[in-house]
Amino acid sequence: MMSCRIKIFCLIAIVSFLFGSGLCRAGYDYIDITNPFLRKIPIAIPSFNKVSTGDATEQLSRTASDLLSETLEFTGYFKILDRDAFLVDMQTETSFANVNFHNWTSIGAELLVTGGVLIQGDMVEMEFRLYDTFKEKLLVGKRYKGWIKDQRKIVRRFCSEIIFILTGDKGIFNSEIAFVSTSSGNKEIYICEFDGYNPRRVTHTRNITLSPAWSSDGKWLAYTSYAKGKPDLYIKHLREKRGAVIAKKGINITPAWVPNKFALAATLSFSGDPEIYLLTGTGKVINRLTKRRGIDLSPSWSPDGKHMAFVSKRSGTPQIYIKNIASGQVRRLTFQGRYNTQPSWSPKGDRIAYAGMENGRNNIVVIGIDGQGLVQLTHDEGDNESPSWSPDGSLVVFSSTRLGPSRIYVMTAYGTDQRQLLAIQGEQTDPEWSPRMVNK
Repeated sequence: MMSCRIKIFCLIAIVSFLFGSGLCRAGYDYIDITNPFLRKIPIAIPSFNKVSTGDATEQLSRTASDLLSETLEFTGYFKILDRDAFLVDMQTETSFANVNFHNWTSIGAELLVTGGVLIQGDMVEMEFRLYDTFKEKLLVGKRYKGWIKDQRKIVRRFCSEIIFILTGDKGIFNSEIAFVSTSSGNKEIYICEFDGYNPRRVTHTRNITLSPAWSSDGKWLAYTSYAKGKPDLYIKHLREKRGAVIAKKGINITPAWVPNKFALAATLSFSGDPEIYLLTGTGKVINRLTKRRGIDLSPSWSPDGKHMAFVSKRSGTPQIYIKNIASGQVRRLTFQGRYNTQPSWSPKGDRIAYAGMENGRNNIVVIGIDGQGLVQLTHDEGDNESPSWSPDGSLVVFSSTRLGPSRIYVMTAYGTDQRQLLAIQGEQTDPEWSPRMVNK
């Protein structure tokens, strides 16, 4: 019979914390995510120990360890060591908890993850441990219980524990990415998990749909759609059949949710000039945020909601500006290049990523909010647009035409490890990384 805890959590539950929550929590000195010259940590992840017998356990012990390896490698923090170099097969060990650290330090492993798998009917118990092999020290250990089909969620839960113990941040593993795809023959919004897994369509407008934007709690998505023949703003609850439509005269485009509020900014032109307005989550206009002639669009909020970056042609060409919401003061941020658009404010609050055009090509650029430290992250590979930060600020997702059709790519915050996120039919554009999903 399932326990009450499993019934409550339905899919997956942590049923035992093996070690105190205070263990090795101080310092987080293994990975400095602010270091642009970050050295990848060699980590060994052998196939997990089979606590129960049977073909299902045999398969799961390998697929779960493979999944954990792929998930950690995605972060860009680790060098996954080849299992062919391992001196011991953890699947044949009588206990995965007893570790001869010399077997791992001798092959260069600085970290080691061991695991055990027990299957009973449709349920699985997984126990994981992370070790510092040179200090011969257990860093964190957890035991989980859930349905076999939810092994991916279990593995990701422990990956969050690993990243937290090494960086002090829970990482990206419970986040998703919204994007626009032409897979259906029209531009519709799709959502996939942080690593491109499980892409699914969430709009069915049979028309042009653009600019997805996540609310801070990840429950709402705002976007622009031409479903009624002109660009209107749609606000949709992703799990419940409710929402709002803003269909004022003119254009209604480029939504951006205010952090931790049920409100958003968007460009509307019902007054004649395209300006940025503050709206409630139900579509009611609160006030006008920009008041200069010329097109103002693409708002992006600072993490504390006190400042807003946006694009304006008030200086003659599209440039990025920052507005102090309390004082109303506006200052120009970008001066290099004549065409800078699509600002995305870092969740750390210190930098803004944007698309800058040079010699007819768009590239992803980051700049400090003080206008200093400009760095171009993409170079000489098609058009690169629509940057969006991961919720921990360690990665940037963007679209690129480097292989022909537009596809979604991801890279570190410093431009390294650029790789394609997913491969589906049609073209993919306008990626937007979600916040962490609390109940995911």
